[in-house]
Formats: sequence, structure tokens, C-alpha cells
Amino acid sequence: MTTTDPEIESTEASALAAPMSRPLKSTYSSVQAVDASFSDFDVRPEIVAALAAAGITHPFPIQAMTLPVALAGHDIIGQAKTGTGKTLGFGVPLLNRVLAPGEDGYDQLLSPGKPQALVVVPTRELAVQVAGDLATASAGRSVRVVQVYGGRAYEPQIAALNSGVDVVVGTPGRMIDLLKQRHMDLSFAKTVVLDEADEMLDLGFLPDVETLLAATPASRHTMLFSATMPGAVVAMARRYMTQPTHIRAQDPDDDGRQTVKNIKQVVYRAHALDKVEMVARILQANGRGLTIVFARTKRTAAKVADDLVERGFAAGALHGDLGQGAREQALRAFRHGKVDVLVATDVAARGIDVEDVTHVINYQCPEDEKTYLHRTGRTGRAGNKGTAVTFVDWDDIPRWGLIDKALGLGIPEPVETYSSSPNLYEDLDIPSGTKGRLPKSQQTREGLGAEKLEDLGETGKRGGGARPAGGDRGPRQGGRDSGGRDGGRDGGRDGRSRSAEPRRSEAAKPATNPAPRSDAAQAPSADGEARTGARRSRNRRRTRSGRPTEGGAPAQSAAE
Repeated sequence: MTTTDPEIESTEASALAAPMSRPLKSTYSSVQAVDASFSDFDVRPEIVAALAAAGITHPFPIQAMTLPVALAGHDIIGQAKTGTGKTLGFGVPLLNRVLAPGEDGYDQLLSPGKPQALVVVPTRELAVQVAGDLATASAGRSVRVVQVYGGRAYEPQIAALNSGVDVVVGTPGRMIDLLKQRHMDLSFAKTVVLDEADEMLDLGFLPDVETLLAATPASRHTMLFSATMPGAVVAMARRYMTQPTHIRAQDPDDDGRQTVKNIKQVVYRAHALDKVEMVARILQANGRGLTIVFARTKRTAAKVADDLVERGFAAGALHGDLGQGAREQALRAFRHGKVDVLVATDVAARGIDVEDVTHVINYQCPEDEKTYLHRTGRTGRAGNKGTAVTFVDWDDIPRWGLIDKALGLGIPEPVETYSSSPNLYEDLDIPSGTKGRLPKSQQTREGLGAEKLEDLGETGKRGGGARPAGGDRGPRQGGRDSGGRDGGRDGGRDGRSRSAEPRRSEAAKPATNPAPRSDAAQAPSADGEARTGARRSRNRRRTRSGRPTEGGAPAQSAAE
């Protein structure tokens, strides 16, 4: 496995952000030249023009390092911090290799209309985002990019696959369903991309990913991208990739730290009953833009969002108990600025790239350092400054100590802080006299209701309700908050409820012996004991190999 570790000045950036404000420099001229642009690589002119139209002319470090190797057809393991533009790092080589209808060579394909490229991502929101980026980069061509993920109706996705598709982007659960139902044929996929592979490992998707890889040709071009490289991901890469080149983009100014240098890290020991008040005051800090508040559970996310709305803030929730339409509505409202506070769970917000996020608030202490990195990586992108605020409960001090030690933050003992503490106002530039309710004069945003709620023909969940609408497998849904199979396999594959089968079998039982029951009821007897004895003998006949005991004679006559 070849490793490329150049010292590159890099900035955290969105894949579809503004052009870089300064030239890229590299100590390895073979990887990247100074002032390199997408036109300097062997990329289709249509792709270069589409990116330029979106304001993208210069690649970011991970992109510039990946392009020469990927365009040559070599397998790649790309590793870089979250927010460094990995999407175009694999998107440009993928689109460069795909043939669109009407282009030279398309009609000579073995099976035109079958997927030529596959992009597997862990969450639904990331699937929408990646598909949008690919559509932007291929705007000048007729490349058909289809999104395939759970929570939406099967029929539109099946219709799109049947009408012809060039690139499929989706989550493993729905892809496996469509593959097993033979609606999706991957036998002609020349390029496979695994994005956020470490997250797919955490969500238990690796067996599904291996099933998808086994359905593609052995000669495929495989690219794997991940912020971290756990052992299981490396083992899968060795099994399914051919002599992959390991590319790792790193900024030497970070001194080896995993956190981004332009993100201000602030940690407080906070009381659970005072957290909402603290958040409300932080949201009124000078210069605050879009803000993401991370909660550990779906219930907490919903409650915090409701509390902030009640206090006058334009807030929306993003978690697994919402229907897919409500999740996409919240994310669109956040992107469009109709709400400026998004309260989300970890998995639902994984990989989300929204410009101008200035603050990230960890309402509850992250589970580990990897979760902390992905949460805080939502801000400080594209060279901008960002602020990450973390609340640590008294019970979470040991956990935070491990996170602090692993990341080298230098804050092992957070300062005990309350909503009225002077250091809160000083650290975060909150105007003095700020209270926990947004003044009417500052309530200028339209709110979540201003964003249209689309009817997606959802499976398993309805609208924006905070409770599951039934049919979801509870344990799975809770663990695969956002991108798994929740809602994709509700009530069995044929749409019938499994619980109906036992009821049908129970209803059939009385029909097996109605005659003895009615005969015994009509048989003449001197008193009720004869009937009782007959019923007892029938029970004993079943359990004692047919040998009559008490009341055997009446039971025998009744049975006859």
C-alpha cells in the first residue's frame, strides 16, 4: 500500500465553496503544482466549465492530490479531516469516466442505461448532498444521477432505474433491497465510491457494503474516503481493493492535532437545568451566524428545539424520529436561512455541509473523540473561523477527560459555568444584559413553517411527527438515525404485518373440533357434572395417550 503524505497548506472547505483565496503549495511537485486549477488536470472540459460556473476553479489539497491518481484508474484510500472537500475528490474522476447519453462511446457500452458508477454513503442527508454536488459538476452534460435511500417511496426510484441511469448515490439499506429485488443491476458498474467509510462501520453497514461490492465487476475502480481509518475499514480495503494508494492530506500548522486550528474550542461544566438558558444566551452572541446544536438522543433534540422556538428563536430539529420529508424540510430551511438554529443528533447530521455555520454547541458531551471531531467539523470550513462550545455534565467528566487527552485540547477540567457567569459572556462575546429570550425586534427569520414540506410517499413514518408512525424496527431505527433501513422494510417485504399471521392461525384452531364441543353440549345428562367430566376427559386424552380416566365413558360416547 503506497502512502503519500505531503506537507500541504490546507484549509477546511466545502466541496462546493468559493475558490481558494491563496495558492496551494506543495513540497511534492508530482502531486500538485502551485496555482493548479481543474483545467490543469486531464478532466473533461464540460466538468471544468460546470465547476467554474459554480465558482469553483482551484482544487483543495485532498482533491489535487487525488485527481492525478484517480484519473489514472488506480484505487484510492483518501483520508482527510472532515470538511476538506472529499466529495469532488472522488466526484470529478467518477464523472470523468462516466459516459452520458449522446456522447461518443455511449451506444457501444455493453448495457447502456445500467449504472456505470455507484456511490455508497451512510446517511440519507449525505446522499442528497453528494448527489447534488455531482449534479452541479455534470451540469453541462446529460449524466443521470439518481438518489436511492430509505424513507422515500420505492416506486419513483424503481422507475428511475428502469428508465436508465448512469450514477447511483444512496445508502446501503435501500440499495440492498433494490439489488435483491433485481431492480438495480450493478454488474456493469465501473467505478465504486465508499464515502465516510468509518461511519458506515459504526452503523454496522460494512456487511451490506461488502454485499454491494460483490455484485460489481472485479475489475472496477474503487475509491474509499474516510476521516479516520479503523482496522475493520483497512481490512475491507485490503480485501476489495487492488494495490490502493493511501492519500492523506494534512496541514503542518495543526501540530499533529486532529482538530481544526481555526475553530475556537470552549468547554464548560454545565448544569442540566441551566443548559437551555445558556444556549439561548450564546445564540445572541455578537457575530453569530448559522448554528448547529448537537444532542445525544432524539428526544433531547426535539425538546431543545421546542424550547428554543418557545423562546423566540427560529429553530428546527433533525433526528431519526422525524419523517424523511420533515428531515429534508428542516435541512432546506437551515440552508436557506429560514431557520438559523438546527438541533440535530449525531448520525443525522453526519457529513452535512452548510456554509456560514459559525457556532457548534455540544448540548451533551460527545461519546468519544471521533464524534467530537465530526460535530465540531461542521464549522470552521472554507478557511472561516468557527466556535465550538461543549457542555459537560458532572457525570461526563471522566468521558471528557478521555476526549481531551486523545485530542490534546488542554482542557481536562472544564470550568463550572452558569448562564449568569461573567466568563460565559467574555469567552463568547455576548452583550451584557442578554437574557434567555430573543427580543421581538430580532425575531426576523421566517421559521421552519415557511419551508415547504414535500410529500415523498414515505415508508414507515409520517410527516414531521416526533413519534414513529409504527412499522419501524425500534432497535435499528434508534441506531441508524439517519441513513439506514428505517422505514425501508416496514411490515415485511409484501407490505403485510407479520403479527397478522399468528392471529389467523389462532382463529383457525376452533374450527378443528367444533363437532365434539356441540355434541357434548347437546348430550343428555342428569346434571352439569357430566358435561364437565366430558370436557376433562378430552383434555386427559390429549395428554395421556388416549387412555380415559375419570368420566372416560361419557367422553367416549360424546366423541363418538
